[in-house]
Amino acid sequence: QLQASGGGLVQAGGSLRLSCAASGRTFSSYTMGWFRQAPGKEREFVAAISWSSGSTRYADSVKGRFTISRDNAKNTVYLQMNSLKPEDTAVHYCAATRFGPGSSLNLYNYWGQGTEVTVSS
Repeated sequence: QLQASGGGLVQAGGSLRLSCAASGRTFSSYTMGWFRQAPGKEREFVAAISWSSGSTRYADSVKGRFTISRDNAKNTVYLQMNSLKPEDTAVHYCAATRFGPGSSLNLYNYWGQGTEVTVSS
């Protein structure tokens, strides 16, 4: 129901834009989030946005570099990633929750498959 795309290989300092398209149900009333999981590490919160786009939340590690946005008419959420660093290398997942834009994985009960982001130094 959630399809993430847009990952790829990019050099440090470059940019990527991830997309997460929803199908099968409307997620316009859901908070949407992005998480990532690097090899050998636990999945971690990246960013979240409320259903109205009125509230956003970011992990400290991406503040000022990443921007989350959504287009409810297209049932799609985006993650613009600028000034990428090698430590941003991970599989990135989108997720949805009825709750507000929290950072806990346990809040999210809809998950998409991941899209891989690799940042070379």
